[in-house]
Amino acid sequence: MKLYTFAPAPNPRRVHMFLVEKDIELEEIEVQIREGANLLPPYSEFNPLRTVPVLELDDGQKITESVAICRYFEAVQPEPALFGTTPLEKAMVENWHRRVELEGMQAVAEALRNSNPRFEDRAIAGPRNFAQIPALAERGLARLGFWFKDLDARLKESPFVAGENFSMADISAYITVGFARMVKAQPDESLEHLARWRAGIDARPSSRVGT
Repeated sequence: MKLYTFAPAPNPRRVHMFLVEKDIELEEIEVQIREGANLLPPYSEFNPLRTVPVLELDDGQKITESVAICRYFEAVQPEPALFGTTPLEKAMVENWHRRVELEGMQAVAEALRNSNPRFEDRAIAGPRNFAQIPALAERGLARLGFWFKDLDARLKESPFVAGENFSMADISAYITVGFARMVKAQPDESLEHLARWRAGIDARPSSRVGT
């Protein structure tokens, strides 16, 4: 199987981080999205969504969503469990991971893709073009500020985002906090619980992928 990727980008990076945590290695093919290689043939024919990452299985089937790729490998290699083990743990990982995506990652993407000139007429990832809306960039930054505070509040009551154990929710939250540098936003130093959690993730070997 092959992983089509661009390691520094947030969605590929969370797959890479997941794979390191699982100690899984596979063939990787870099797609130079900074040069627009994902928007042109042959890649646009290989993946009409024009996004990365893509996992191509040995039989030619493709998985085009980053979390779906991670779920595939969780099923193939259950340990260490990164989506929970008990019914409650699995539900909590899903709950908090969904909140990270909706409240954090989408906020950064909204701010970035509606303000950065590189994304002119590409405000939404995918095969169709959408014009930038500056007001959405402002809203994204405001949402992001609230998310940092909400994440800190959660980490005041829990060592990790979804509970007692490191999980996919931590991977996506950690990648999102780093991704926020692209819009010149970072958590305030007063958010001590977020800072404690982030320092712990920084110490994991998986945190260094894509940097």
